[in-house]
Amino acid sequence: MKDAILAIDQGTTSSRAIIYDQDGGQVCSAQQEFAQIYPQAGWVEHDPEVIWQTCLQAIQKVVKLAKEKGYLPIACGITNQRETTIIWDRKTGEPIANAIVWQDRRTAPICDELKAKGFESLVNEQTGLLLDPYFSATKIAYLLDNVDGARERARSGELAFGTVDSFLIWRLTNGQVHATDATNASRTALYDIQKGQWSKELLELFNVPASVLPKVKDCVADFGIIAPEHCGLEIPIKGVAGDQQAASIGQACFSSGELKSTFGTGSFLLVNTGDELIRSKHRLLGTIAYQLDGVTTYALEGSILSAGSTIQWLRDGLGIIADASECEELARSIPDNGGVYLVPAFAGLGAPHWDAQARGALLGLTRGSGKAQIVRAALEAVVYQTRDLVDALALDGVELSNIRVDGGMVGNDWLMQFMADILGVAVERPVNIESTINGVAALAAFGIGLLPSLQEFGRRRAVDQVFKPQMSAEVRKELLGGWDNALQRVLVK
Repeated sequence: MKDAILAIDQGTTSSRAIIYDQDGGQVCSAQQEFAQIYPQAGWVEHDPEVIWQTCLQAIQKVVKLAKEKGYLPIACGITNQRETTIIWDRKTGEPIANAIVWQDRRTAPICDELKAKGFESLVNEQTGLLLDPYFSATKIAYLLDNVDGARERARSGELAFGTVDSFLIWRLTNGQVHATDATNASRTALYDIQKGQWSKELLELFNVPASVLPKVKDCVADFGIIAPEHCGLEIPIKGVAGDQQAASIGQACFSSGELKSTFGTGSFLLVNTGDELIRSKHRLLGTIAYQLDGVTTYALEGSILSAGSTIQWLRDGLGIIADASECEELARSIPDNGGVYLVPAFAGLGAPHWDAQARGALLGLTRGSGKAQIVRAALEAVVYQTRDLVDALALDGVELSNIRVDGGMVGNDWLMQFMADILGVAVERPVNIESTINGVAALAAFGIGLLPSLQEFGRRRAVDQVFKPQMSAEVRKELLGGWDNALQRVLVK
């Protein structure tokens, strides 16, 4: 049997597992979609048991297929949707409630109250983040305060908190390991990213007992062993990183100034800033890019809350497309957007606006508008929001020469060309657009010794296509003017 790597990507809309060979080639894969839960406006939940079962089914399927092909996974890497919050019983492993998803905005009033009291500077100083319901801290407090008996059980040590990586590690190791990695910890708004420890001040501020917290480890570390009853093998978990940091690794952004943008459910731009934590003056986030051998590499991040989920809304909410693959043809079928703009603030707006109260709007409709205009507006909105992030980066002193893209949306050539045109820089698409799961597979391979270094992994990265700007400055200015006008219609703050 040939040595291989098992990589798990637990995302916002699906759970996926891939087996990679020693050279990083894909042996087999499996994916399970699952339902989103919307209890009321602005609330988004997942059933943790569904997360677990879809992951388990995907793992079992790929391990079986790999064995049939002569491959045996000797290490596992896990990447995950970040900030999504789960609390479970330490004895039974049962969640006390549904997971509160990163997109959920129910704790906006708590954040507003803390901002009014002047606490955002403390949060930003220690975590690099802002006071926003996006992050885990207020989600934890909400669950402890709104599930009967939860706060008392937490204080007595009966409950455990984790982002999705921690929950999966707990389940896969049969409760033997309660741990997370530094990148996921950095997204909770409870972790001091310069001191490298949970912050006593922030735990007190958010009223979160330290007893619920996982141990924080490097991205490459021993995270326990997958119990054999789950997939027939004992597999050590050697690499963990939040999805956007894993994508940055997958795009080989190992030097300061190297930048990637991932277009999945949301869209996230991450630029490596080396050993320097840059304090953004324009509402971007300081965060941990990765941590290896106790050495932290930092990043600046811009977070867009709705990208692929906007296309999903066109399919499942409006029913105007049957599949995302239709979008490119529809966008090409018309000469321009017809003055139609979509601001997809379905769960508020992320960076650089951070307006939890904003709601979506479709503007500029006429009787001549049809589904092609709406679909094109949805695609354009992803690019316009990316432009807002790039402008904020420039104001913080980070200039782009190119942008490395990945994620499910980047297979759309029309969208990539429009991005190059609006951003005014080259857009570089790799051969392997699944950088997130590829990145965490590299961490696991490095952790087990199959990969001599991450730099060696970077040398294997291959570029598929580079899209270069072609749009005139006049057309770009007109389009961006329309977007800026549409944006002002929805901003509350």
